Amino acid sequence: MDGSQTPPLEFDQAEYQTRFEPPKTRRTTDNERRRKRLLMMLAAVVLAAGAGYGAYWYAVGRHYESTDDAYLGADSVTIAPKVSGYVTEVAVGDNQTVKAGDVLVRIDPRDYRTALDSARADLENAQATAANIDAQLEEQQATIAQAQAAVDFSQQEFKRYNDLARTGAGSAQRQQQAQSDLAQRQATLAAAQAHTDVLKTQRRQADATIAAKQAALDQAKINLAQTTITAPIDGVVGDRSVRAGQLVQPGTRLLTVVPTQSVYLVANFKETQTGRMHPGQSVTVDVDSFPGHPIKGTVDSLAPGTGAQFALLPPENATGNFTKIVQRVPVKIVLDPKDPLTAQLRPGRSVTATVDTRSAPVQTAAQPAARAGSAPRVGGATAQQ
Repeated sequence: MDGSQTPPLEFDQAEYQTRFEPPKTRRTTDNERRRKRLLMMLAAVVLAAGAGYGAYWYAVGRHYESTDDAYLGADSVTIAPKVSGYVTEVAVGDNQTVKAGDVLVRIDPRDYRTALDSARADLENAQATAANIDAQLEEQQATIAQAQAAVDFSQQEFKRYNDLARTGAGSAQRQQQAQSDLAQRQATLAAAQAHTDVLKTQRRQADATIAAKQAALDQAKINLAQTTITAPIDGVVGDRSVRAGQLVQPGTRLLTVVPTQSVYLVANFKETQTGRMHPGQSVTVDVDSFPGHPIKGTVDSLAPGTGAQFALLPPENATGNFTKIVQRVPVKIVLDPKDPLTAQLRPGRSVTATVDTRSAPVQTAAQPAARAGSAPRVGGATAQQ
């Protein structure tokens, strides 16, 4: 060794980073297994529920058509007078129940009683005129008989003097006088008979006058009766605007009688929902005012057109751009009158209607029976045997 210092050896130092993983405990492993098991069970439950719902929809649910575009309605009657006048009495109040024939409003009848008395007097005058003509006809018959007797006598006189003049025993002047008397009396008879025809014509005119006066009397009676306005149907008074002392004119809206005992439902189904819908099918109605109390009903009829066809301005799709919109068809549904809840329903309330299209269609009052020999219609086409 030369005594020199040997330099130290240098080595490349590589840094190694090792991840430390603690050993899994038994509790951690059990939690993961339990979590996987729960997820599998949840997936199985969801899959089973989906399969069940699908099976239910295919077997049952697809046969039900539902809509919440449905409202209760009734054939309400608007009460309006036929005659004008001042209202003397309003016999009903707001929301009062009435029966058919109950007095609702009275109008001052004095003017109409006076018109009735005048019409009765005119009729009696026409009847008196007709009776006078009848008396003249009887008198004229006597006049005709008298003229006929005079003609018969003149004919005999003329024959006698004519024979005397022909034999020379009588004068020609007396013969001519007898002939003149006969002609005069024959003219008198013809005039009397002609006057009878005139009297008969006057009698027919009198009959026509009597008929006109009788019609005027009947109209006066009707007008007087119309001063008392009665309820045409059973129901409840609503929208009452008439007041005592008010001057009303024919056609003025006074009030409305709503037949609450005959409330029905109009449901506006989409046109795609009505393909298997027929009168007589059962309906379940859920009223918003009475949740949890469904009411049974029956399809009565389908409207002859969509709601748009009966709008004030029907759509015209023949020009311009076209966007297809699903139309709605009004369907009338009658409710079960035996359900106690039906009596509490009022027109205008919102409901949800669900039709069971599986139920067999039956004939209703709105659907006349098919003629003998005609084939039933299935899906819009005639079924061939």
